[in-house]
Amino acid sequence: MLGRTACDRRRPVVLAWGGVMRETAGRRGGLDEQAVLVAAGLADLAVSMAGTALGAVRGLLRRADTAELAAEAQDDLMARGRLALDRYAAAPPAHLEILARHALARRAADEH
Repeated sequence: MLGRTACDRRRPVVLAWGGVMRETAGRRGGLDEQAVLVAAGLADLAVSMAGTALGAVRGLLRRADTAELAAEAQDDLMARGRLALDRYAAAPPAHLEILARHALARRAADEH
């Protein structure tokens, strides 16, 4: 097996954007090489996800009910915001107190 190099043991890895990289089987490079590979992997993932998101946005823009869809998205985001604030804000009011206030409001509405 004279003349065999590390390149002979490498197998191709196809990246999401169509590029090809060679990977050495069973070998872990230095920290610098690992950092570069991790950064390249994250960049490849970001490009792939951005392409997918862009396709979804293009599909949404082609819809006839874009204004309604945007309004619903805004309502949904506002509701999520309220829930998040309620979750992480100060302690919520007592449950029985809320029920009592609702009962008083109903009585006042029934009397008028």
